[in-house]
Amino acid sequence: MAKKRLVVKNKDLPIISKKAGVVQRNDFIELKYTGYSNGEVFDSNIEEDLKKLDKKAEVKEAIIVVGQGMVLAGLDRALEGKEIGKEYKIKIGYREGFGERRKELIRTIPLKAFSEKKVEPKAGMILALDNYIVKILAVSGARVIADFNNPLAGKDLEYKFKVIGKVDDENRKARTLFGAIFRFVPEFEVRDKVIVKGPKELEGVVKIFSDRFKNLMGKGLGFEEKKVDLGKMKNKSDKGIQ
Repeated sequence: MAKKRLVVKNKDLPIISKKAGVVQRNDFIELKYTGYSNGEVFDSNIEEDLKKLDKKAEVKEAIIVVGQGMVLAGLDRALEGKEIGKEYKIKIGYREGFGERRKELIRTIPLKAFSEKKVEPKAGMILALDNYIVKILAVSGARVIADFNNPLAGKDLEYKFKVIGKVDDENRKARTLFGAIFRFVPEFEVRDKVIVKGPKELEGVVKIFSDRFKNLMGKGLGFEEKKVDLGKMKNKSDKGIQ
């Protein structure tokens, strides 16, 4: 008896997503990266590159949500469509990096403002002031000329990066969003919602950002009151990728 030939048609084959190993917008991903300016490393979470900046620095995990502004615009845009596990090198123009230098950010400050904080400004000094990285350009009499532009403003950049993988764990996703949105990671528990546990003052913030969590990780926020000293709440979020 002749054997019956089995014919398999394309429509009978299982559907395999062509994008399974490709980064898409709103994916939670783990990223390894190094940023360069004029060939010099300015930021990294790759050990051998990070040690060029600070031999004592420790590598930190970088998890971001693609397309949500958690990294520089040029890098964020470049991530979409990239293959997981493959290393890439890209160039980013200053407009999609730290922006252009702005003349209005060069300001004259009374010397007294520094003296009150027991700081003696000198030309070339770089320090933190009012949440800015400030470079002292000149000190003249009782006046200090300071540049509030980001040191990398107006400069084209280069990045090498590799997407290690997509992040599916809900706790890691929640921690990533808390770090980016709240700027700290509160006590929380993932149930049908992500339940934030803390002082009453947090409840309003939780309500404001619940929909954002829902859109990005599929679970909104809930709240349970718990007595906590806000002043002792540790900021567990990373500074993020520069």
